[in-house]
Amino acid sequence: MLSSSNSAALAILKKVAIFSGLTEPEFAFLAQHVVQRKFQAGQLIFAEDEPCSGLYVIEAGHVRIFKSSAGGREQVLAIDGPGASVAELPVFDGGNYPASAQAVTDCALLFFSKKDFQSLCLQHPEVALKVLRVIGARLRKLVGIIEELSFTTVRHRLAALLVRLAKSARQRNGDSVTITLPANNNELAAQIGTVRELVSRNLSRFQSEGLITIDGRTVTVADLKKLEAELETAQ
Repeated sequence: MLSSSNSAALAILKKVAIFSGLTEPEFAFLAQHVVQRKFQAGQLIFAEDEPCSGLYVIEAGHVRIFKSSAGGREQVLAIDGPGASVAELPVFDGGNYPASAQAVTDCALLFFSKKDFQSLCLQHPEVALKVLRVIGARLRKLVGIIEELSFTTVRHRLAALLVRLAKSARQRNGDSVTITLPANNNELAAQIGTVRELVSRNLSRFQSEGLITIDGRTVTVADLKKLEAELETAQ
């Protein structure tokens, strides 16, 4: 267990939306009941339909949340980083994990058991209300994913992902932006709800049209505004 003197862990807990506004004694309660767990890159944290044992907060690293089909295809629902909470819903409603979680990088997670979390909610009902807000935000995001998968093409979804990556990138040179793609096209396909072959085909088309240049997993977007214009025409 973590000591209440562990300032790094406490600093992370204080950034978590569902714990915002708690008092110092309440954070001390959290620190006394939380356990740090470490996972290596690629390691499964929990699997879809497993009984829920508790809530996780990401202290360091990144975690991907995903659903799997019977045929093995994956749909990534989110990739979360430090300060994000994971598995609020099953801890709150008592059900199984509705999706799987996997470490993208080496991760340090703070684990809070279902029993302790439910006790916290009983003692501090405002925490339960904050959980509902977080779950509501996740539901809105899932509705957006369903809409995108149902009503847009692979080309549009890939362009939208490249635009998102470009807008968060730090390597800029005038109008051009350099980004790093996920580790492989299977992962890229899982993020936009398609298969590897269609990702490769559409990346090649973007390159032949002069929208991007590709060097391994590094992509340079020559003109971000032109790529954004694709979102108006690629549906």
